Amino acid sequence: MGLHDRLSRQGDATPSLAVVGNGAVHQAPPVFADDPYADLKSRIHHQCIAKLGPELFNQDGSEDLTDQVYRAVTDELALDRTPLTRDERREIIRQLTDDILGYGPIEPLLRDDSVTEVMVNGFDKVYVERNGKLERSEVRFVDESHVMRIIDKIVSQIGRRVDESSPMVDARLPDGSRVNAIIPPLALNGPTLTIRKFSRDPYTVNDLITFGTLSARAAQFLAAGVKGKLNVLISGGTGTGKTTTLNAMSAFIPGDERIVTIEDAAELQLQQEHVITLESRPSNIEGSGEIKIRELVRNALRMRPDRIIVGEVRGAETLDMLQAMNTGHEGSLTTIHANSPRDALSRLETLVMTGGVELPHRAIREQIASAFDLLIQIQRLVDGSRRITHITEVLGMEADVVTMQDIFVASPPTEDEGHSGAHRLLSPLRATGLKPHFIEKLAANNVVLPPTFFSGDDPDQLRASFAAVGFGGAYE
Repeated sequence: MGLHDRLSRQGDATPSLAVVGNGAVHQAPPVFADDPYADLKSRIHHQCIAKLGPELFNQDGSEDLTDQVYRAVTDELALDRTPLTRDERREIIRQLTDDILGYGPIEPLLRDDSVTEVMVNGFDKVYVERNGKLERSEVRFVDESHVMRIIDKIVSQIGRRVDESSPMVDARLPDGSRVNAIIPPLALNGPTLTIRKFSRDPYTVNDLITFGTLSARAAQFLAAGVKGKLNVLISGGTGTGKTTTLNAMSAFIPGDERIVTIEDAAELQLQQEHVITLESRPSNIEGSGEIKIRELVRNALRMRPDRIIVGEVRGAETLDMLQAMNTGHEGSLTTIHANSPRDALSRLETLVMTGGVELPHRAIREQIASAFDLLIQIQRLVDGSRRITHITEVLGMEADVVTMQDIFVASPPTEDEGHSGAHRLLSPLRATGLKPHFIEKLAANNVVLPPTFFSGDDPDQLRASFAAVGFGGAYE
């Protein structure tokens, strides 16, 4: 039995049970034992860094960096006199290699496809999201400086920084995963890191249908809307899947159109060839050089775009986006944080006013009603699933109110559905039977929907025909 096995017997990470006031048994959070090899790993890590030095950054291609690091870690560990079993030695080598080449203890979590989010609340508290549910991970860092090293490594890769003068940062991993880090003095519990992972293979609309996010008929409608150059606003709360839906819908943009994407941290993974990706820039250490989304939207208008995709509108750039949609840049897409279609329009109005432009409320609402054709509302349910609940047409102005009508709705299940055996929080997305007013706009862009499209849902028949022709194939 190795040293690690003997110590783990004494401090096993087993959950304890506690009886609360009402007599129910509550499972207390697991208590994880301290890493008995923390000092050893720290010592070997520093020795390897000193040994490899600049070779970690200046590679001439003569030898793979992974092999060099693996050999250096193995050699230094062999020189150390700490007694280790074969399994313990192999695990320490893996952890140190991940620490030097990757992102330390969270590297296995980033490789795990079942993990969708990694949350480091402290050096000894790491949580993950699986299937929409949060759970505590056994992974832990050595100390707060270890977390800081990993944060510095992530943000420096894209030319950003995090320190006491700039203690918050948004960044991304090479695969597009979204990263947020906040450190003391703002984070009282120590450096905090949140990584929202992106799938190695971007989700397609077929995947969203499989997950139950939307129905086959609704997917056909969205494909027709994107091809027909409708201006689309995707709204939802945090973590509902707005960016995933935006990325899936962008696949229907024809390949011969010029697309400009604008984001705070580049996350979209468009498959078209003619794509220009723009990313905002924070201020430098002197407090200058900041480039905001608004300036990028203005610059994009001079780049002869057929489509403008803004990852999210959250400030004064909303007005510039509305003006772009109202001046010939049709087929643009963006997202916004909102809890309902009506809230999305209200929030657009509020964001326009944050730009410092003094406009009457009616003028702002007319701009909104004229700019957007379609609004997609996404909700995250209590079981962790993401569902599109509304696909709504923006009709126009009636008095001082922007009018809308639902084209597809996912409503709470009826009593008959509730007794059918399968427990559902929402019924499948169904057509309301209302015909949208932008049919002529679709037809002008060579997208024709049959008259019976918005009545008589038959999911099985639609899915069969959908698989045969592919998304939008019937319209070409």
